[in-house]
Amino acid sequence: MAGVAAPPRTPKGQQKGGHRMFAASDDSAMMKQIQATHSPDGREVDVKPILGLIESIFRHAAPGIDGVLNGKHEAKTSSEEKAYLEAFDGVLEALPFIIQKISCELSCKCSGGGDAHGTTMGIFNMISAYSWDAKVVLALAALGVNYGEFSLILHLCPTNHLAKSVALLKQLPDMLEHSNSLKPQFDALNNLIVAMVEVTKCIIQFSELPTQYISAEMPPLSTAMTHIPTAAYWTIRSIVSCASQIASLIGLGNEYMPSTTEAWELSSLAYKVGSIHDHLKKQLALCYQHIDEKRHFEAYQTLVRLFDKIHLDNMTILKHLIYAKDDIQPLVDGTEKKRVILEVLRKKTVLLLISDLEIASEDIELLNHMYRESRSRPENQFEIVWLPIVDIDPKSAAWDTTHQQKFVALQKSMSWYTVHHPSILEPAVIKYIREVWHFSKRIIIVALDPQGKVASPNALHMIRIWGTLAFPFTKEREEALWKEESWKLELIIDGLDEGIITEWMAQGAYICLFGGEDLDWIRKFTNAAKAVAKIANIQLGMFYVGKSNAKERVRRIVTAITSEKLSHCWSTPTFFWFFWARLESMLHSKLHRGKSIENDPIMHEIMTILSYDGSDQGWAIFCHGAGLGMARAKGNNVLESMEKFDTWKEDAKQKGFVPALHEHLRKQELDAPHHCSRLILPGIDGGIPERVVCAECGRPMEKFIMYRCCTE
Repeated sequence: MAGVAAPPRTPKGQQKGGHRMFAASDDSAMMKQIQATHSPDGREVDVKPILGLIESIFRHAAPGIDGVLNGKHEAKTSSEEKAYLEAFDGVLEALPFIIQKISCELSCKCSGGGDAHGTTMGIFNMISAYSWDAKVVLALAALGVNYGEFSLILHLCPTNHLAKSVALLKQLPDMLEHSNSLKPQFDALNNLIVAMVEVTKCIIQFSELPTQYISAEMPPLSTAMTHIPTAAYWTIRSIVSCASQIASLIGLGNEYMPSTTEAWELSSLAYKVGSIHDHLKKQLALCYQHIDEKRHFEAYQTLVRLFDKIHLDNMTILKHLIYAKDDIQPLVDGTEKKRVILEVLRKKTVLLLISDLEIASEDIELLNHMYRESRSRPENQFEIVWLPIVDIDPKSAAWDTTHQQKFVALQKSMSWYTVHHPSILEPAVIKYIREVWHFSKRIIIVALDPQGKVASPNALHMIRIWGTLAFPFTKEREEALWKEESWKLELIIDGLDEGIITEWMAQGAYICLFGGEDLDWIRKFTNAAKAVAKIANIQLGMFYVGKSNAKERVRRIVTAITSEKLSHCWSTPTFFWFFWARLESMLHSKLHRGKSIENDPIMHEIMTILSYDGSDQGWAIFCHGAGLGMARAKGNNVLESMEKFDTWKEDAKQKGFVPALHEHLRKQELDAPHHCSRLILPGIDGGIPERVVCAECGRPMEKFIMYRCCTE
């Protein structure tokens, strides 16, 4: 472009404060100078819509210039931008004057070089009455006006006579002719603008922090606020540099000579502002963490208070436990396979099934059976809701496809209600479940009555022992059921008989339950017991019940027992698991009721069998039909008794087979008092008992800690 000569300019690298630009403002005295300009008068500015408009300007201005340089298309206006542009009237109110004033300051002071720091401080004095977030937004708006007007002229001048005339008067260089030399400057300019916008957003986020959870006078916010003036200074200082870059093009015409110093200064500022942004983000993250901790603590305390109150129904409790809002359907109906609202649980007994994603398929099978059975009993109506508690944040990237697929697979296997996703459970709820209900890794089932009161902190044991008979799953119901029980075969195998044991009991046969994983011992014992039965002329039914936590080994032994016809055993693998799970649940139930082997005969027998299972030997129990009398011992002792039947054969004729065997086994124990009993108490929820005595000799047992990993 031809035109009049431009006024003399100071080379960019030689502007006042040019090379010293980064050192000067970091001085504490200078920061005090900035603080001295800050005297807010309480006026409020709705900065977010203004920043949204500024972002729109920059979003369209940058591609507009890029389009002039490279022939690219300008950015299209999104429907979101159109919507808030239409709703923008009235937001600015009296602000256009101060924005215009800052814009003029940028245009005048940045033309022909000048003191960048002085210009920055001049702008701070103009906006002294505003908050820190409003200061940077107003200054950014002024740059948006200047940059937007500049972009419009460059974009329209090839096709619009008015724009071309204005460009001629401003003596702007021919952008196409200088595209190669101008591109680095505009790239650096746009990168700096992006960095400034990000810092501005960060400053706004600090101003929006909820004061009820975090105070500006207390860390971490007080620490973060000391960095806000620095961030505001460097943002406005960068705005001045951007305005200087734009102003430097006016009046140059075709004489424009690019300077690498200009692009370097903008890039250096972008780096510094980016570093400030990174630091602010870290401080902001600490503030959010502090707020989350306060919110979670408040929500936790609310749960504690709610469970101490009496409610008309269970909805208040369930909403705070599962999902408090009404914007989604938080549950999935496992039968209908559709989303439902919490209202389906109103005034019902609710069993909260709490587990991680490693819940045993046998537990699911048991609960599915019980749930379907309850549907046919209107008097025992209850609902189950699965609350999955996972160790990773389901909202984070750590919750990957593998976790999601595992969750969905478990969800599909359940016929009851489940939460539609683990992420809807609040951290305070998870904390309450872990700390108050003592959930760790093993499944628990918390029973809530129709008013939301905890009927049982873990009804799982009642359910395993008695199934739907445990309804309504209260401590009183548990106590009543135990009063009806005695140590007999029906209690041990209740719900596990496939018909053969019931038939033996009806026939008055002698019955032997035995377990272990030593196949050689099993062969010797079953053959010896059969031989004794033949000699004693009694009908003896033998039944193998396996070993706890040894699925694959038990499966191999069952195959051998079946093929060699050593004894009977269950055809359903789940029954082996359920046998031991019920015994463990009986022990849990007794322990939680304060029972011990000294005052509870049933508990004594339970612990004896579990200690047998914890040993390396086999074991056996003998009984006569459904009678109460039983004889039991570890593998070596009971095998020896069978092999030495001649020594107590006469007693068996006089006293009966089981009493005589019981007496013979007791004599063996007295003759060989040395023993080593191990009792494994898997995952005792609510704490490990301080004192457990040996079921064989009654002495207190030593306590050890065992860690086990079993893939079976």
